[in-house]
Amino acid sequence: MVRKIEGGPARIPVPGGKIIDEHVGRVSSGDEAISIARMVAPAGWEEPAQTPSFTEYTVVLRGTVIVEHAEGTTEVEAGQSVVTSPGEKVRYSAGPEGAEYIAVCLPAFSPESAGRD
Repeated sequence: MVRKIEGGPARIPVPGGKIIDEHVGRVSSGDEAISIARMVAPAGWEEPAQTPSFTEYTVVLRGTVIVEHAEGTTEVEAGQSVVTSPGEKVRYSAGPEGAEYIAVCLPAFSPESAGRD
């Protein structure tokens, strides 16, 4: 069954100037199995550490996304991707030029499943 998501993405409020536009997920389409969102983070943006209960696939479109994790720090630049696993403590931030990226979460992101510190 083809299902067009009407009304465009849902804008999810986030502190620190980051913009989250959820195209598919719990808020925008009622989907709990997956979420797909476009993120735009300003230069120097950072968020608290989290231990999510979902797998997150991130595709960087512009700038740099920095992922801190138990093994160190991984910088992911435009044209690159990174995958984080459920139960893995991570902390995301943006490089000096900011970042634009697509995040896909399986199952769908929710504030409760993010496991933020």
